[in-house]
Amino acid sequence: MTVKALLARILAVVFCCVAAAIVNPVSAEAASAIQITKVYYNSPGSDTGSNTSLNAEWVRITNTGTTSRYMTGWTLRDAQGHVYKFGTFKLAAGARVYVHTGKGTNTASHRYMQRGWYVWNNTGDKATLRRADGVWIDSCSWTSGGLGYKYC
Repeated sequence: MTVKALLARILAVVFCCVAAAIVNPVSAEAASAIQITKVYYNSPGSDTGSNTSLNAEWVRITNTGTTSRYMTGWTLRDAQGHVYKFGTFKLAAGARVYVHTGKGTNTASHRYMQRGWYVWNNTGDKATLRRADGVWIDSCSWTSGGLGYKYC
């Protein structure tokens, strides 16, 4: 085989692989096993601002994969820019974590935003989860009405 023929074959393989990557991109968010699975945006009862009421407002994040995932530095935010940043945290395979609006002590399955007022708007909002490097992982939106919660 000549050098020219060999180069032509190499270029054909490279172009084929590049074309396949453009047509079928595998993004981080598409491949992520971490998902927002439910948002309870309207805590039951009157909005009194009590810590019990605030903690009845939460976002559930689920690891649908078969391996544990580190979420250290990841952020959960609403459309108005309220941000919760995960400290050192690992979500086990198949596990869920609830991020509550109010105050509390963080555990493996419950995290707390430590806020004194509601974050998730009953009239419509969007919860967005991003990795520590800013890459979008998942989001869940809702509009006014409904039951006060949304399965995502």
